[in-house]
Amino acid sequence: MGKPIVITAGHSNNDPGAVNGSFHEAVHVTKVRNALAHILREAGYTVLTDGVGDINEPLPSAIKLVKGVDIALELHCNASANKTATGVETIALPKHKNMAQDISAAVAKVYGFKLRGENKLGWIDQSQSHRGKLGYVSAGGMILELGFLSNDADMKVMQDNYWKAARAIAEVIIKYAGG
Repeated sequence: MGKPIVITAGHSNNDPGAVNGSFHEAVHVTKVRNALAHILREAGYTVLTDGVGDINEPLPSAIKLVKGVDIALELHCNASANKTATGVETIALPKHKNMAQDISAAVAKVYGFKLRGENKLGWIDQSQSHRGKLGYVSAGGMILELGFLSNDADMKVMQDNYWKAARAIAEVIIKYAGG
C-alpha cells in the first residue's frame, strides 16, 4: 500500500540510551519497533526498519530510511533525575502535528500516562524542544517518547504493555497512511 512506512528504534546496539537497572532504552524500543513493524506488515504495509530482531542500527542508518517516505517514526524513552516524571510526547515538524498528537494520545491511553508537550496535547515542535534540532525530525520523521524509564512504575507499565502500545500506534499510522 503506497509508500513504505519507516519504524526505527532509538539509540543502537552500541548505545543503550537511558538505563534503569537492567532496563535499557535501546532494548525496549527495539521490541516495540519489532511489534509495530509486525502489526503494520500484517495489515499489508511495506515497513522499513533499522534492523531485524535484536539488531538496532545507529542513527545515521535510521535517518537514511526517512528520505522519500511520508510516515517515519523513531521510538525512544525519556529519562529524568526526577523519578516521578511521567508522560508521553512526540517531537515532530508542524506538518506532522496532528499525527504526532494522535500517536501520543494513543500511547497515553494504553499506558495511563499523561500527555506532555504543547498545551499538554502530546506534540512538541522541534524548534521548541530542549534537545535542539534533531536529525531524524529534520529529515521528516517523528520521535515518540513512550514514557519515562527513570520512573519505576512507568517502566513496568511500558514493559508489560508494549504490544498494546504498538497496536495503538499502528491504528493511528494506518489512519494517516490510508487503509
